[in-house]
Amino acid sequence: MIRLGVVGLGKMGLSHLSMIRAHPEVSVEAVVDSAGYILGVLSKYTGLKTFTDFEKMLDSVELDAVLIATPTRFHAAMVRTALERGLHVFCEKPLTLTAAESAELSGIAAVRGLVTQVGYHNRFVGTFREAKRLLEADAIGRITHVQAESYGPVVLKAKGTTWRSKRTEGGGCLYDYAAHPLDLATWFVGDALGVGGTILGSVFSENTEDEVYSTIYFADGVSGQLSVNWSDESYRKMTTRVSVFGTQGKIIADRQEIQVYLRSTAPELDGYAPGWTIKSTTELTDEVWFYLRGEEYSAQLDHFVQRIHDPAVAPTNDFASAAITDRIIELLTVDAAAGASTTAPSSVPATTSAPAPRRRNLLGRRS
Repeated sequence: MIRLGVVGLGKMGLSHLSMIRAHPEVSVEAVVDSAGYILGVLSKYTGLKTFTDFEKMLDSVELDAVLIATPTRFHAAMVRTALERGLHVFCEKPLTLTAAESAELSGIAAVRGLVTQVGYHNRFVGTFREAKRLLEADAIGRITHVQAESYGPVVLKAKGTTWRSKRTEGGGCLYDYAAHPLDLATWFVGDALGVGGTILGSVFSENTEDEVYSTIYFADGVSGQLSVNWSDESYRKMTTRVSVFGTQGKIIADRQEIQVYLRSTAPELDGYAPGWTIKSTTELTDEVWFYLRGEEYSAQLDHFVQRIHDPAVAPTNDFASAAITDRIIELLTVDAAAGASTTAPSSVPATTSAPAPRRRNLLGRRS
């Protein structure tokens, strides 16, 4: 039985707590939060040990692992403390607010042989997992381009001052929304070499961005486009979609279905024929012991548990893969701040030839 502490009881923390308490191989020993009301309710109706101080919980309760679901700005210090005490760590996304801290934490965990995972739940969605399987089987040949998108109606008016509206705390469209399609893109095609033409635009928010657009450059000449907007009320809820184009076809996947188009020259694959094949997530999703919000949320927690039991189980995601996403987020921030790399001189009409512009290299710096 794995002894677990849950830290942070906001929306995601309470969701995780509900699921992990029902896991047959986990015993939730304690919870931590700053809200006395929530702790009081949990103590009264669940009997859980409650704390307002993270380190006091660690000093008072014997644990094997912690689940951290606090605002992002608290992640680095809490994760480091947990790792230094020899605890396995599941942390909500993104891992930290700087690429250097994420890389450092990944290194600490590797040296200590600890199991780590970050809450990129889309890697446990049946359709995205099937896309990954097909790509590993070279179903669409050499990959040439990936398009990663996410839209939803999160911010439709000027927001208040919660942590989600402050980029310095891990809020904003880039950290809170774009991280998901970015993580999927790197899962499908690998780490990025650089970014360019990044736009962090505001629609309603005064202190952060509501939309993110950028070009991403991957190895072997693979290009990518990132398009994210959390102020799009044409969507009922968050929708994430990734399209991958190759020399032998293309794959389009979202939470509901996967659409695969194969050329007649594509390799033969069971369940797929030349032309279009469409499969729904219900065909590709295994049952879970406890359902809340979606099977993928339970599946990712179960994966964390199984890896603690058997560290030989290959990670679907861990601190190392999350650090890649955090590094790209940092590149996007730097690139957006640099502004346009190719502009038309004010004295020259846009339709006429302009002097050769300074070019931006793959790391987003002007050369």
